[in-house]
Amino acid sequence: NNNNNNNIHLIHNKMDGELNEARFLDLMDKIIGESKNVQNQPPKLIPEEDKVIGHVLEFLKPHNKENGGVLDIKHVHFKEKRGNLIIEYKPASAKGTIAFMGSHLDVVPANPEEWTVDPFKLSRSEDGNKLYGRGTTDCLGHVALLSEYMYQLAEKKPELPVSITVVFIASEENSSIAEVGVDMLKKAGYLEHLINGPCFWIDCADSQPCMGTAAAIQWKLQADGKLFHSGLPHNGINALEFAMEACAELQKRFYKDFAPAPEEERYKFASPSTMKPTITHPTSNAVNQVPPSVIIEGDIRLTPFFNADECVKKVQSYVDDINEKLDLPTRGPCSKYELTNEDGTKTRGKITFSVDNEIFKGIACKLDSPGFKNLSDAVKKVKGEVKPYSITGSLPLVGDMQEMGFDIQLIGFGLSSVYHGVDEYCQLSDMKDAFLIFNEIIKNSN
Repeated sequence: NNNNNNNIHLIHNKMDGELNEARFLDLMDKIIGESKNVQNQPPKLIPEEDKVIGHVLEFLKPHNKENGGVLDIKHVHFKEKRGNLIIEYKPASAKGTIAFMGSHLDVVPANPEEWTVDPFKLSRSEDGNKLYGRGTTDCLGHVALLSEYMYQLAEKKPELPVSITVVFIASEENSSIAEVGVDMLKKAGYLEHLINGPCFWIDCADSQPCMGTAAAIQWKLQADGKLFHSGLPHNGINALEFAMEACAELQKRFYKDFAPAPEEERYKFASPSTMKPTITHPTSNAVNQVPPSVIIEGDIRLTPFFNADECVKKVQSYVDDINEKLDLPTRGPCSKYELTNEDGTKTRGKITFSVDNEIFKGIACKLDSPGFKNLSDAVKKVKGEVKPYSITGSLPLVGDMQEMGFDIQLIGFGLSSVYHGVDEYCQLSDMKDAFLIFNEIIKNSN
């Protein structure tokens, strides 16, 4: 027992370090300087995550096992120039694992004309605390933070009871190009050993535990009518009217069947499940023609207390019913969804619903798990309070990994108020606290 107490004391002493501000900011400057090259919006913008990885590899080079250090570093590719990075510190004393995962190497696009600072260059506020640039909050700031943390572990070489693994992932912001990132790491077996301990997914915000996220279902609705001269509207089927009425009816039925679940209050979800249109495609007709076809796209954000696959089937049943009955509200005396042609045949409007992209499953983190207690205790120790929350944002793979038995816990240290926004920034003070929270998590692993 005395030996165990002495070991714990030594661990605590070695885990009392602080963020090296100068080194962290130097790495941040280089990484944010690559943000223009890792914008993710195919086909226009295809990120090259290896440009960020190159700076991290150079930063950790003195501590790479290949150079006599203690960090086992794997640069894993499934697509050219689009790598993932796994960094592991595994002392001889380690029996379990702690993983910090999910921090991604790509960013959403930024329009420099909308920003008051250059989005692709690290800038600081007058007091030095605000760090501006695309990716500072989501999620390149976390990449720099965790790289600095692993640097210090490699310097101090504490004899821990757990190994520490960091996983930086590609292609998080847009998955239209498949088989690039964390899903492939899982398929290839790179993550299996991390089931032996908590996995902290570092891609949320506000320095508090996130208890839950939603499934993300991207859908497309096509309404087909009949083209005709707009001066003779009784001879056409207006696909735009049809699409708007059909979308409204789908939403009405969705909100009835997927009303807020009782558990959403316990998990403090900021919003319930939603179904909404977000994009309309340009039509091919002229302004003086009744449009023959209209495409609307949108998403469903489904809290984790509902099954995403069953939800898709339910929405499809709404569509089938609408197509069969065509009893939607019309707009004026010439508005209709079925008409009789001059030759006596009938033309019927039709809507088609499809889900073409991968569904991100939602997650309700296990609130009685060691990982959640560890994280909550660490946050309370450093921040003075713990205020868990849930949002209907979505994360890749976390739901699948939880189903496989991983103890997935969510947190991040940027600011939700500027997520994907203009003049995105994080706070240096929050990153310093995050470093201390990592220390507490590792201390608590005993």
